[in-house]
Amino acid sequence: MIIGEELSNMPWEDRPENCKDVVWRYSKNPIIKRDATKNSNSIFNSAVIPFKDGFAGVFRCDNKCREMNVHVGFSKDGINWDINDEPINFKSADTTDPEIGISKYKYDPRVCKIDDKYYITWCNGYHGPTIGVGYTEDFKTFYQTENAFLPFNRNGVLFPKKINGNFAMLSRPSDNGHTPFGDIYYSESPDLKFWGKHRHVMTTTGIEISPWQSTKIGAGPIPIETDEGWLLIYHGVLTSCNGYVYHMGSAILDKNEPWKVKFRSRPYILSPQTQYECVGDVPNVVFPCATLHDSKTGKIAIYYGAADTVTALAFTTVEELIKFTKENSMI
Repeated sequence: MIIGEELSNMPWEDRPENCKDVVWRYSKNPIIKRDATKNSNSIFNSAVIPFKDGFAGVFRCDNKCREMNVHVGFSKDGINWDINDEPINFKSADTTDPEIGISKYKYDPRVCKIDDKYYITWCNGYHGPTIGVGYTEDFKTFYQTENAFLPFNRNGVLFPKKINGNFAMLSRPSDNGHTPFGDIYYSESPDLKFWGKHRHVMTTTGIEISPWQSTKIGAGPIPIETDEGWLLIYHGVLTSCNGYVYHMGSAILDKNEPWKVKFRSRPYILSPQTQYECVGDVPNVVFPCATLHDSKTGKIAIYYGAADTVTALAFTTVEELIKFTKENSMI
């Protein structure tokens, strides 16, 4: 079962009658098209979260100059979104330090509520890609704080509660290119400024074990706390004869020591198969960045970028996904 709050107004669609997959797509995908803002070339790899009586989100919007930035948006139902035309204007959390706030680009955000603040992490352009960190309390005023790590790093994903009294984050150290390698690591911080206790979490599998996650992997949405441990949905990449192919997988991490993987799915839970996942600026990509979930029913809605062009939605339940992960685990 999910440990957390009930969310009775989350988007949901029952499994199609003939579908046997553990994760199924929303029948009206994509929910956000590439031109949903005035200047957007594409809107994808974005993060949503419950807010007041509806939902808020931070969206990756690449403009028609192909500049990468993040915009705020709001929705009553989690499906129909009103996204601001202009990017978020982050204020420096420390006006005495000119280094804070430097950002040549922002992309692939996540949003995580801890206590009374909504924390945003993203891939930040600071002499190469690293993990930018910011926060808001009202989705009107946003503050940017210290980068979490040295370049180069991607896929910074906070845990929704402190671990052993510290903030905790998953990330993927990388290079300055397209990362021809990539493992997931865990880090802790007492203050979101100084990070340590780095631990290796998961590595790629190699082509002979589970090819869809043999090139690189990366943490996806904020981990979901369950009675089995932390449920992590992540992306894995296969290098095919036609280039990279991005899939979704699932794992269960130890609740008190999240760098220890209890179960990890050998089969994928979702792969690019529909036209909007296979045709776009970057073909053959499903990239999860956010979930909504209801502790009462166990329902999970997964928001994912499709073909690096549009935003789509898929569904599962915590019972089914945990059962699938355990029964199909490579560990």
